[in-house]
Amino acid sequence: MKYNFDEVVNRIGTASYKWDGVKLIFQDSDVLPMWVADMDFKIAKPITDAIRKRAEHEIYGYTVVPDSLVEATIDRLKRKYNWDVKPEWLVFTPGVVPALYTAVKTFASPGDSVLVQEPVYYPFFHAIRDNGAHVVSSDLKLVNGHYEIDFEDLEKKFLPKPGLTPTPARVRAMIMSNPHNPVGRVFNRKELEKIGEIVLRHGAVMISDEIHCEIVYKGHKHIPFATISKEFQENSITCMSASKTFNLAGLETSVIIIPNERIRARFIEAKGRILSTPNAFGLVAMEAAFRYGDEWLSQLLEYLEENINFLMDFVKKRIPNVKVIRPEGTYLAWLDFRELGLDEHELSEFLRKKAKVGLDDGYIFGESGKGFARLNFATPRVILEEGLRRIEKAVKEITGVF
Repeated sequence: MKYNFDEVVNRIGTASYKWDGVKLIFQDSDVLPMWVADMDFKIAKPITDAIRKRAEHEIYGYTVVPDSLVEATIDRLKRKYNWDVKPEWLVFTPGVVPALYTAVKTFASPGDSVLVQEPVYYPFFHAIRDNGAHVVSSDLKLVNGHYEIDFEDLEKKFLPKPGLTPTPARVRAMIMSNPHNPVGRVFNRKELEKIGEIVLRHGAVMISDEIHCEIVYKGHKHIPFATISKEFQENSITCMSASKTFNLAGLETSVIIIPNERIRARFIEAKGRILSTPNAFGLVAMEAAFRYGDEWLSQLLEYLEENINFLMDFVKKRIPNVKVIRPEGTYLAWLDFRELGLDEHELSEFLRKKAKVGLDDGYIFGESGKGFARLNFATPRVILEEGLRRIEKAVKEITGVF
């Protein structure tokens, strides 16, 4: 079946956080929303068919995870990553973010530290701080338009800083975003090996957020952290979902893969106190996506890569004051506005009030995100072009260069 990703679908009036929430979030109904990470594309027909069939039953009570979904998940992980996963390793949750809260609560007591790599997905900060732990960051380095890991700094950040009163407890866990949100890196095997060795050496647990794992572009390959070695597998929690790949975020269903029995038991104990089960439609949609979504996905990836090329070319030729970090994965572009000389609040005001585009402010991803903004390009090209034209016009007005 041929899917039309150029089709503009009116999402207003559907309780869309992205579109119906514009006035509330940006205080201006004329702002074009290009921020939150969901796509403006219709989902794959087999998923829609499966949801309709479930809806026809007309009873939507509490759920259990069906064996068929467990089988579909195991089969997909084997086909995609040659990862042999056992059924008991799988824990299904209503979304990855609640699972991150549970994972932090499981392994970090109040006063402990959890390490991240800024700029990074900002709910990581909330999951850590809301559990009473400290955020420690080993910032990614931007080198010639490409983000790299500072392994020397990463090693140092696992050690407590002398002289602080009180001294924060050691790092109990690291939360990694791979593919990385917002900078779009897809870490390679060598990088993952070095990260994992450092985490093991310091007795910490790896919490690997791999929710964007199937949105990866040509020349790059996603490698689940847990597949690198037996030691990594036994020392990790892997968070995955069909939500980003198949545009199902509103159905809030994720799978958490925990091979280590002791770690899994602790996670499930914490989960039982603070998490409910996924909803009936989320379970059905995830299974249909994993079994029958690849035709849609292959066409989506082609379209997204064309959007990347369009975005890169447009900005290079028409907004040279702005730089784009080319994403290796995700459908999120990290835009560098630092040449405009605006501080983080001035940049936010400029984008919202002058350009009339709703992007995610870079500073919410950490200190190293100041001067940047995140743009969601998973939208029909006509909308992407409109957003870029608005930015172009506003930049030219502020710089006086036409």
